[in-house]
Amino acid sequence: QVQLVESGGGLVQPGGSLRLSCAASGRIFSINAMGWYRQAPGKERELVADITSGGSANYADSVKGRFNISRDNARKTVYLEMNNLKPEDTAVYYCKMNVLTIVFQRNDYWGEGTLVTVSS
Repeated sequence: QVQLVESGGGLVQPGGSLRLSCAASGRIFSINAMGWYRQAPGKERELVADITSGGSANYADSVKGRFNISRDNARKTVYLEMNNLKPEDTAVYYCKMNVLTIVFQRNDYWGEGTLVTVSS
């Protein structure tokens, strides 16, 4: 009933930038927190950044000062601006949203992921 679609991944050289987007659609009444997670090969999924409905953001230490999360509530979209990318940022990036549906059920929904590869 709720779908999240990510876009913006790809191959970038070290020091480069990418902007990820994740748009939600479906039977949505409201969206609480939105966030980005990533999973590198052989590692567990980890939080990259999240943002509350009020706009308060939280970042993993490894990306502070380089990544910026933002949201557009009208478009039901969350963004991740990634700058000064490093090879260790290589991973599949997933968005997650805490959604209240029109039948007043609250659940976390995940996107299918978008691959970010940082390599020269």
